[in-house]
Formats: sequence, C-alpha cells, structure tokens
Amino acid sequence: MIDRKTYWKREVCNALAQYAAEKGIQGFVLQADDITAEVPPSPQMGDLGFPMFAYAKVFRMNPVQLASMVSEKVGQRLLEKTDTDAKDKVQAVGPYVNVYFDRKQVVAEVLKRSGNEDWNDTKPLSGKRIMVEFSCPNTNKPLHLGHLRNNVLGESLSRILKEAGAEVRKVNLINNRGVHICKSMLAYKVYGQGRTPEDEGLKSDHFVGKYYVLFNQLKEQDPQAEEKAQAMLKSWEEGDPETIALWKQMNEWAISGIKATYERQGVSFDTYYYESQTYMKGKAEVLEGLKKGIFYQDPDGSVWVNLEDIGLDRKVLLRKDGTSLYITQDIGTAIYRHQDWPFDQLIYVVASEQQYHFKVLFEVLKRLGFDWASNLYHLSYGLVNLPSGRMKTREGTVVDADDLIDELVGLAKDEIREKGRDAEVGDVDAVAEKVALGALHYYLLQCAPTKDMLYDPKQSLSFTGDTGPYIQYMGARACSILRKYEKGEGNAKDGHASADALTSEGDWALVRRLSMFDASLELAARTKEPSVLAAYAHELAADFSSWYRDNPVLNNPNADVSTSRVVLVSAVRNTLKTVCTLLCIPFLELM
Repeated sequence: MIDRKTYWKREVCNALAQYAAEKGIQGFVLQADDITAEVPPSPQMGDLGFPMFAYAKVFRMNPVQLASMVSEKVGQRLLEKTDTDAKDKVQAVGPYVNVYFDRKQVVAEVLKRSGNEDWNDTKPLSGKRIMVEFSCPNTNKPLHLGHLRNNVLGESLSRILKEAGAEVRKVNLINNRGVHICKSMLAYKVYGQGRTPEDEGLKSDHFVGKYYVLFNQLKEQDPQAEEKAQAMLKSWEEGDPETIALWKQMNEWAISGIKATYERQGVSFDTYYYESQTYMKGKAEVLEGLKKGIFYQDPDGSVWVNLEDIGLDRKVLLRKDGTSLYITQDIGTAIYRHQDWPFDQLIYVVASEQQYHFKVLFEVLKRLGFDWASNLYHLSYGLVNLPSGRMKTREGTVVDADDLIDELVGLAKDEIREKGRDAEVGDVDAVAEKVALGALHYYLLQCAPTKDMLYDPKQSLSFTGDTGPYIQYMGARACSILRKYEKGEGNAKDGHASADALTSEGDWALVRRLSMFDASLELAARTKEPSVLAAYAHELAADFSSWYRDNPVLNNPNADVSTSRVVLVSAVRNTLKTVCTLLCIPFLELM
C-alpha cells in the first residue's frame, strides 16, 4: 500500500524547495519529516492538509497565495512523474494544500490487505539495531504503579520499533546492590529472625519490600541505622561471606517475585544485566579517566567530573570510601552492552526525575572516548499518581503493581457481571485479567510519556469512551460479525468483494482510517511515542462503531456490498489486533 502521508509530505517539501530556489532564497533547508500534515475535519475538505502559515513568513507571502503556488507546482510535478501510480488530487483550500485521495484506489488497496494479519507494509527502520533498556527495578521492594508505566512504555516501544523494521534487543538492569539494598537486609537481620516468604504467606518480592519499609522503624530505635547500612555496603564490596549470603537470599526472593509480575504483565527481556556484575567495570573506567586527567580527585578521596563548561555542574563518580554510585555502574553497564551487542541506538526508558543523571552519563561516556555515546537517548516519562496523592515507598504508601492489577481484575469481573456478559465471555476470570491489563496499559500509554498523569482505576475500566476495554470490545464486535458470516448469516456469501461496492461516506471514512495505519506506526516509531498508536487505536475503534451502526454489513440488499463490507470488517479486525499487540493490550474475540 502506498504510504500516502509520507509520499505527499515529500511532494510538498520538494515543491517548497523548488519555489525557494526560483525566488533565490538562500539557506532554505527543509526535510520531508519537518512538514506538518493534518487530517481535515471532514472528507469533503480533503484527506490530508498541509498548512502554509510557517512557510509564508519565509517567502514573505500571504499563506493563501503560497498554498495556491505550491498546489500548482505539485500538480506540475505529478504530470512529469512516471514513478508512481497515485491518482490523488491536490487543491489549494485557503491557506492549506489539500490532498484528496483517489477513493477507489485506496479502497482496493485496503481490500487487498484485508486478509493479512500483519497489517504493516512499511519498514522504515529496517537495518537499524536498537537496544531498549526499561524497568530496572531495585531488589529491595516489589514493582509499583510507576514501574507499570515504565514496563509498558518499554515493551510497547520495543514492539513498535520491531514492527517498523528495526532489530530490537530489550534489556533490563537489575539494581541489586547499593545502600538501599543493605537497608532491607539490615532490617531483616533485626526483625526477620530467619523467616521466609512462605512462613508469612507473602509473595517473595513483597516479603523483601516489607523489611525495606521496616527500616524506618529501625531508624527510630537505632540512631546508627544509616551508618550501619553504609558499613554493610562496604562489607558487601569487600566480599564478607555472611553479608554476601544474606544478599544472595534476599535478591533471589525479590527477583523471582518481580519476574512473576513481568510474566503477568506480558513483559519480557532478551538480556538481564545485574549492577553487581557491572559496577566494577564502571569503577575501572572512572579510575582510568582519573589517570588521564579527564576526572579529578578531591582531598577527601572522592572522584569527580567537572561539567561546568557545558552547564552541568560538578558530579561525583566515586565516593570518598571508594564505593560506587548509580552513575558509576551505568558507565560500566553501557560499555558492556555495546561490547555485547553493538547498537545503532540505545534508549533508556527512565523517569523524568533522572534527566540530569543521563545528561551527565552521556557526556562522561563521550569524554571517555566512546563514539557511540552520541547515539544514547533518554526516553523520559512523567510520574504516575493516584487520586490519593503521590506514592512514597519508604513510608509504605506505594501502590504495589500486583495489588493494583488484582484490584482491576476484581473491578473487571464486576463490570462483566453487571452487564450480564458472564455466559457470553465464557471464562470470566481469564477475560477479566485481560480486560484489566487492557485497561491499565491503554491508560498508561494514551498520553505522551513526558506528562505526569493521574491514574483512575475505575475510569480506565469503562467499556465506553477513550479506554482499553472500549478498543477490546470493538475488536470482539468485529470478530462476532465475522463468526456470523462464517455461519452463513445474511446474504454476504452470495456476493463478490470489490472497490466499486464501497461507495458510501461511511465506507470511505473507515477505509481512510485503515489506510493511515502505516503512517501512524512510522510516526510512533520515529518519535518514540506509543501514544500516537493509542490515539489511532481509539479513532479506528470509534470509526468502526459508527460505521457498523449506520452501514448494514451482513444484510445489505446488495450482496456485493455485504461481501465487500465483510472484507472491510476483516481488515478492521486484523488492524485492531496488530495495534493491540503493539500497545500490550490483550486482543479478545469474545467480550
């Protein structure tokens, strides 16, 4: 299928560049990706619109005049071109260059692809090797709501990049060492008395997290608790057998519980890295940088980098006692990763609170002489709060991921039963689990990653509106229509599918939306924003809902129209299934 959005952005870009050359405008540089393309509010106004306001200033022209000139040049170029079969029309409408798609051609293309489960025809990132780091939990507590956003962002982005043609490796850095780990260990030594998760009937990561919270109680009882935790970290780095044994046991409990949550959420990784295995590499690189004069040492023995020349201040890389910090192990981990799997880009999915950290990390790696450090990218995302306020792990006010999913499953069961769908869905427990994950993942992906968000569990589970369950329901509705067709209901079996049969405005609105999938996928991949596809999923679901309500599918008096619309339903089903997979939303055939 022709990716019309990309095609016409390129044509408008070329027309503007040609006009700039004719007018002798120096230094006019424009890339097709920079061109803004909008979807007009109604098909009567065109299928794509290119506003000329920004370029009118450069050309010192009225945007209406510029739109007319660009439309004329695009038309001339089309007459001269022989490398395209596009039959679309271009027309200036006020300050816009509007494109009207050749409807019959687009309908034919959509019908041709309707039976293809892999709806994507374009692979703009083919040949690229992209590593995505996400989740990166600490082994002193279970995953919480913030981790759920991180997990689904990383997993969804990885799927989108792969669908766009990239070779993707998903990696996770388990933060299994540090003073915070020692705090839960110290509290366990005081309060645990050899108990196990089984003794207390707790999931193993929740068991460990309990003692991290109890460290606050320990501090009230023992003013030296902080110093003792720091001393325990030093003992760990020195290889004290008793400390190492306790550390291994508590890490095993934490990691096994965390991996169970990953499996439930549908998240997976190609490679796990462990801070305990990479931090020494970071220390070695920092000490080597110190020898070369890249870093400097304070009188107290700590090692620093001075980044004031680029506005980033001074940053400590090793403490005065020689122990590592997060920045130290991140240096070592990045180097190991590129040695393991040379990448074209490494994307870190980490909260916006760490923006400064990654600016420093990337700059330190550049100063150490690693050319690939220019290809590091921080995908920053905002905080997730609940109506009750911000969560704080140390105070025990965090919302654990498992507890939240359990709550959502319970609410989904209630919703299914209230709507009397028990018999229809079959296994209520299994469907409720999938509805809960669909609700959660869609809600966490629907807004741009950089924005803080307020998560409302009940609102996310609504079966109507801009929600995951609504998209799942529309997918199930499409499956229901196709099942009825397979049973021989209606007259669709008697007709033949053709582009000529799909002529209503409703047919065209749905076909046009289907044809936009490729462009939406490419935009999501290039901007690293799954929210682009989330918006597309809702728009397609809403268009489908309006279409099948107003356009008879199985029982149209014209058998060819019925057959053609069945094929269109198949296209909707396959597209929604693809998009749901990319957004980590379980696709449901019954709901």
